[in-house]
Amino acid sequence: MISNHVVARFRNGTPMKGTSLNVDPTKKTRHIRGTDQQVVEVRCIDLKALFFVKDPTGNPAHNEATDPTPGDPRLVGEKKIAVRFADGETIVGMSNRFPPLGNNFFMLPIDPKSNNQRILVNRDATVAITEAPATAALT
Repeated sequence: MISNHVVARFRNGTPMKGTSLNVDPTKKTRHIRGTDQQVVEVRCIDLKALFFVKDPTGNPAHNEATDPTPGDPRLVGEKKIAVRFADGETIVGMSNRFPPLGNNFFMLPIDPKSNNQRILVNRDATVAITEAPATAALT
């Protein structure tokens, strides 16, 4: 199995970078191998979100787009959503269903140049999940 680069953002604000094989949103825990190579079992309820990333170092200079890119093939059949977390952060992305099912659900970033490939959101760490207005790129 191929491991995924992840950044775990805990509800208390603590980040953890590493890799994970766990991708099932119905699991109550995840195993993350930290950068120190130690495997930690993380309870999903303690997470704000688990970000599956292209590059673990990221690109802090990149400003995430909040509107879809016309012609982006990832948009087919997706709904544009906005997730506002209890810490005040809002992420605009896409989901193949609205409202999302379950306590944990996946969304894709709306920005195709984002370092995030997909995001596993803990619904309990959110204050609002809304369907964003449709745009021509999503219809």
